[in-house]
Amino acid sequence: MSGNPRPGKYIEEDQAIAQLREALKQRFPMPDPAPRKKRLKATHVGLLSLALLAGVAWLDPAYHSEHYLTQVGQRQTLQLADGSQVALDSASELTVSWHLLSRRSELRRGQALFEVSPRVYRPFLVDAGPAQVRVVGTRFNVSRQGDDVRVTVAEGRVAVRAGEASSLLESGQQVRVHAGRLEPVARADAGEVGAWRNGQLIFESTPLAEVIGVIQRYHAQPIRLSGPGLDSLPVSGVFDSGHVDRLLALLPGILPLTVNTAADGSVLITARVKK
Repeated sequence: MSGNPRPGKYIEEDQAIAQLREALKQRFPMPDPAPRKKRLKATHVGLLSLALLAGVAWLDPAYHSEHYLTQVGQRQTLQLADGSQVALDSASELTVSWHLLSRRSELRRGQALFEVSPRVYRPFLVDAGPAQVRVVGTRFNVSRQGDDVRVTVAEGRVAVRAGEASSLLESGQQVRVHAGRLEPVARADAGEVGAWRNGQLIFESTPLAEVIGVIQRYHAQPIRLSGPGLDSLPVSGVFDSGHVDRLLALLPGILPLTVNTAADGSVLITARVKK
């Protein structure tokens, strides 16, 4: 038979709960409440600490850096602490730095072939003047001559940014940053990426100014172009980086120009005078 429970039952339960509460207070006494000012101060300190930590993470400071420089005719292979490998070409300069949230390198001049070990939580960033490269794990080449940069991908994917423009490159693709602008993505032979490590200089309709910049890495004395229209003349072929003088000697046979070598070894390239 159903009905309302006896009122005495509630009284007994309330007394039992009260006794239990008092026993718990005796066994586990509560600490004296901190003054309001102290609590507010502790809260402010906690918030400030969180803000500082967030700021540090946002700034992503470096805690270690390494600097590498190769001379004319010298190449160097770098084994980085994270398992990545970098091949540094002749007359090149690279700085590698380790940050809390990223791995970074700055190619100040020359050329480098990167084989990046995958680290999803710490992307690998390459700063090459006007071009910024971002990867997680891949194999790619970066060549820089002043503000002229070319990025070529052998494996994986690479994001390249110049100003507000960006391109996502896949294996067998390359992009050039020229005059601060990102040019359209072009095809490239993935098998030829890093061929310079074996002494091969491969050009395919490459502007003469860029070709001279590459040759200059292997030539101790300055090479200068003088004359309108010379910079953009296209050069194609496979040449030996160990004998760049032969390449210079071949240029007048394939392009309308003259090559003059001074007694000190410096080279001046001028437009051929029409007769």
